[in-house]
Amino acid sequence: MAINLMSTIKGSLLEGFFPEGWDLKALDECCSRPPDTIARRESWWNKSFEAVSCESLGDFDTMMGHEIAKEIADAKRRKKPIAFILPVGPMGMYRWAVYFLKEWGVDCKHVHGFNMDEWSDAKGSTLPANDAGAFQNAMEGAFYGPLGKLTVPKAQRHFATRQQLPSYGEQIRALKKKGAKLVTVFGIGRVCHIAFWEPHFAAEYKSVNAWKQAEFRLGARLHPLTIEQNAITSFKSRTTLVPTTANTVGPGLFLKSDRIIGGADGSLGRGMMWQGMSLWATLHHKPTPWIPSTFMPTLPGRLFFLKELAGPLEAECN
Repeated sequence: MAINLMSTIKGSLLEGFFPEGWDLKALDECCSRPPDTIARRESWWNKSFEAVSCESLGDFDTMMGHEIAKEIADAKRRKKPIAFILPVGPMGMYRWAVYFLKEWGVDCKHVHGFNMDEWSDAKGSTLPANDAGAFQNAMEGAFYGPLGKLTVPKAQRHFATRQQLPSYGEQIRALKKKGAKLVTVFGIGRVCHIAFWEPHFAAEYKSVNAWKQAEFRLGARLHPLTIEQNAITSFKSRTTLVPTTANTVGPGLFLKSDRIIGGADGSLGRGMMWQGMSLWATLHHKPTPWIPSTFMPTLPGRLFFLKELAGPLEAECN
C-alpha cells in the first residue's frame, strides 16, 4: 500500500482540514497525468476556451498583458464601454498591458475596473487605500498610475470595500445594457478559489444554481491554505500580517463574464511551486462548487500558465 496523504490522513492533524467536498483521490488522479496532456480538452470546456502554455515568466506576463490590452483596444474600436473584474495576483501582466496601450495610443476612458477582492475584518472594513498590503494600493501602483494620461477615470475605478462591493452587480448590469463586455481577469488560489470565493462556501448552498447566484461576500472567512499562500506570495512568509477575512466577488458576477483571462504563474524557483495541483484541478476536475476554479473553463477565454506547472508533479527534494 502506498504511504501518502490519503493513506495516513485518518487520525492526523489534517483530518477535517481540507474542504469536505474534496475527493483527494480524484485530485491526485488529475495531478498524475502526463504534462503534455494538460491542455487536452475536456467535454465541459467552452468551445472558445483554451489553455495556453508559456515557456517563461516573461512570456507569461507579456502574453497576458497583451490579452488585456487587446480587449481594451477592441472595445475602444467598437466605441463601447468595457467592464473588468480585476485581480491583485498575478500582477506582472499589468506592466505589459500599460506598455501596449501606450504604444498603441489607446486611452481607457471607456474602461470600468472592479477589483475582485480586498483584505478586511469580519465586518467587511478594509485596509486604508494606501496601505502596503491593500489591493487598491497595488492596483494604483501597477496599472492605473502608470497609464498616466491614458488611465481609467477615477470614478470608474471600483474597489471591494464594504461600501462599494454590494453595488458591483447593479453597476455591471447597467454597463451591459449599454453594450459593455464583462471580462474577468483572474488567478487561481491554492485551494482553487477565484477571487476569495473559497471552496468551503459550497456547504452553505442547497444547489449549484443557488451557489451560482451569489454576487459577493463581506468579511469572508478564508481557508488556512489561502492564508499561507498569501503569506508566501505577498507577505514575504510573515503569516502574522495576513488577515483571516476578506471581501470578495462571487460566482454571481465572475461566472457572468463574456470572456475570461486567467493566469497561473505559481512557480517559486529551483523546481518548487505552489500552483501545479490547483492548475490541474481547474482544467481537468469536473465543475463543482467545492472547487470554484473548475467553472472557469466553461467560459470563453484563455488561461495562461507557466509550462513548468504542468509537471510532472512528482517528488523532488529541495
